[in-house]
Amino acid sequence: MTSPAAPTGVLIAFEGLDQSGKQTQAEALRDFLTAQGRVCQLLSFPDYATPIGTEISKALHGEREYPPDVLQLLYVANRGEKRASITAWIEAGVVVICDRYRASSVAYGEAHGLDAVWLEDIQRFLPAPALTVLLDIAPETAAGRKSVARDRFERDLELLARVRASYHRQAAADGWVRLAGDRAKHEVSADVIRAVETRLALPSPR
Repeated sequence: MTSPAAPTGVLIAFEGLDQSGKQTQAEALRDFLTAQGRVCQLLSFPDYATPIGTEISKALHGEREYPPDVLQLLYVANRGEKRASITAWIEAGVVVICDRYRASSVAYGEAHGLDAVWLEDIQRFLPAPALTVLLDIAPETAAGRKSVARDRFERDLELLARVRASYHRQAAADGWVRLAGDRAKHEVSADVIRAVETRLALPSPR
């Protein structure tokens, strides 16, 4: 008699405008799940530590000029650098938590006039999230939370409004939960945990 297969891991992505609380909530979820005995891996994109990430950083701060489609290809390639690791972690039963992932390219690319179908297609080889959490805030709220050292996207409120509209469209699909991000951190965290526990079959604690 064969023993049942161990549950595989899952990938959970946090999305939203800058300053929406993605890093805070991703870390809070990791800490909560780790305290329960689950193995977690936290990633943040873009990963500026890689050569591709360095190019992205330079573009965001005006040191490089790339057309929107090339910039999104760089973002996708930056995530692709972690593809093998993400796949291996999921197969090993790890909960992978991403601060930004595939939907970011769709949202920001679509806001720049790129085709959403193409933006999704170029990412088809990246592991799909089991759950995407949209932390929804207004562009004005994002700007108010970071008044200095904003990159070229963070300074463009009209662009951010289009990014938010794309996120709203994407969040209507299955596998998403949309939460108001302009509340107290503990209130948002409670909703995140509730969504994860009710929507996902998490791997058993070790």
